[in-house]
Amino acid sequence: MRLERLSVNQFKIFLTFDDLIERGLTKEDLWHDLPRVHKLFHDMMFEASDELGFKLEGFLLVQVQIMQAQGMLIIVTQNEYQSDDDYDDEFVEMKVTLDESRELIFSFDNFENIIQVCSHLSDIGMNGGTVYHMNDNYYMLIDDQIVEGKNREHIIAIMSEFSSASIITSYRLNEYGKIIFDNNAVEQVLKFFSSDY
Repeated sequence: MRLERLSVNQFKIFLTFDDLIERGLTKEDLWHDLPRVHKLFHDMMFEASDELGFKLEGFLLVQVQIMQAQGMLIIVTQNEYQSDDDYDDEFVEMKVTLDESRELIFSFDNFENIIQVCSHLSDIGMNGGTVYHMNDNYYMLIDDQIVEGKNREHIIAIMSEFSSASIITSYRLNEYGKIIFDNNAVEQVLKFFSSDY
């Protein structure tokens, strides 16, 4: 579990799927086992508040983004407004919203690994994707339309051999990253950098 304080009343938590399994939950439990999920979030909130020195009280807005292959990104915002009549010091109420991203985003240390992964993706009939450069790393985004009709787990396995799953969102990449190859990245990378193409 990774924690980061974003502001006076907001922090984020990143959990990998391995972290979830260690806590006795699967990805499917998030949608179907609400009592266990509520307990997981309750425990995580207090664990995070202890580590970050963040006093939890009142009403918390918990936004959960489930990211394919990466894990869960959780943004916790504490409502600044609270009435003494509505809450006592020991009471914490959470409103949890769950959303699932179908995008696959992977981070690469060097461009050579992107060439390698593109070669393997091309072998299974994939030519799409977008490659970005941001903060000395390369990122490859594969959106859901490209994966449709193909074995998602196989694609994730190929990507994982050459890169790391990233918690950076496509919104952040589009805003702060530089697009190197747009939409048909696999095809373009192989055209320019592979002698086999």
